[in-house]
Amino acid sequence: MRRVTVPRRAGAAAVALAVSALTLTACGTGGGGGEDASGKVEGQVTFQTWNLKANFKDYFEGIIKDFERKYPDAQVKWIDQPAEGYPEKLSADAAGGTLPDVVNVSPDLAYPLAKAGLALDLEKAAGKYRGEYLEGAWKSHRMPGLPGVYAFPWYLNTGPMFYNKELFRKAGLDPDKPPTSYAQLFTDAVAMAKKSGRRIAMLAGTPSIEDFGRYGVRLMNARGSEFTFNEPKGVELLRHYKELYAAGALDSQALTAQAESAGRKFAQQSVAMNPGSALDLQNFKRDAPSLYRHIGITDAVNNTGKANMYVQGLMVNAQSKVKPAAVAFAHFVTDKKNQMAFARKVTIFPSTKGSLDDPYFTEEDGTDATRVRVASAKSLKTAVNYTPVLLSDQMKTVLRNAVARAVQGKQSPQAALDGAVAECNRLLKTG
Repeated sequence: MRRVTVPRRAGAAAVALAVSALTLTACGTGGGGGEDASGKVEGQVTFQTWNLKANFKDYFEGIIKDFERKYPDAQVKWIDQPAEGYPEKLSADAAGGTLPDVVNVSPDLAYPLAKAGLALDLEKAAGKYRGEYLEGAWKSHRMPGLPGVYAFPWYLNTGPMFYNKELFRKAGLDPDKPPTSYAQLFTDAVAMAKKSGRRIAMLAGTPSIEDFGRYGVRLMNARGSEFTFNEPKGVELLRHYKELYAAGALDSQALTAQAESAGRKFAQQSVAMNPGSALDLQNFKRDAPSLYRHIGITDAVNNTGKANMYVQGLMVNAQSKVKPAAVAFAHFVTDKKNQMAFARKVTIFPSTKGSLDDPYFTEEDGTDATRVRVASAKSLKTAVNYTPVLLSDQMKTVLRNAVARAVQGKQSPQAALDGAVAECNRLLKTG
């Protein structure tokens, strides 16, 4: 089952398939034809979610009843698709002209639909609602090369960092002041490796595209037509990671480690910082009590003052024959009341302004889940989605391989990133 707590991006092949299928129906017209969503809220709205029915059937049926009570002339038909093959299903619906009126999408899945003119531009059709949502959440469904916003922001998530206070203390670092900037991170990491005789690494992973974004690197040009993460700031970040690796401040398995193995390293207390969740914290309490006693929670390091945001949205079909009702329903599901109700059922966060100030997100009760929830909610107020919607899984692999070559000294950081940008831009043009 797709984890609601951490929205996933679709694979490169699936997105490519979506683009291919969409060109059959709209030939890349873009922008979402017929932005007028005024008129009476009436007719049957088809509403499609992404693998949510098994666990949240009562919640969504309740929302639908409330909506139909508010708008007696409107009805909602709920369709829930399995996680497996969801992008392909969107492609088939788009190609066949059977795309539902309201569709659950992540920004990368919304992009080909918006490019093909099948996603309603909500800046034009529903701009009056913009002020109800966090700025970063509303902007998350802007698309490169297109003028508007193509989905209502729905639920959010972010990943706090866990750190081992005892390892900080042993390295002579202040356990109550974990690094908040990359400069501090690099300094502290080298100090920890030196103090421990290279036995303790600060980190267990190499930088991803999110790290480049948090470092302050410009990832794409203003038009969103080319990747630019090989600019001097990107090269600077990679040079620092190369130095960390040489100093023993980056775990020796970082070049091949998956998230699971990085988590094991943290649990074994050979790595001092690692991203995690409330579930991880509960597991540490049960399986690694000596670590659990020393865990601190902080935001992921950044130079921008903004954490990374994962976001899901509700897109309105620009070709819907019940557009006023579709917009009204998408807004209804994502309004403050209904998002708060959803957040109390699962570990997600509302995208509506003011919701994160609710005591549910600000007051701790001593439980692990609350510790992580409060820390995450605080950072989400100003968070942004750093991952470009155009960055496919294939492109992520290109970047990961380039980073590995540079960190090992097999290629200079500049040459590695130049090659990665060239390949990603080639894939962008041929995708």
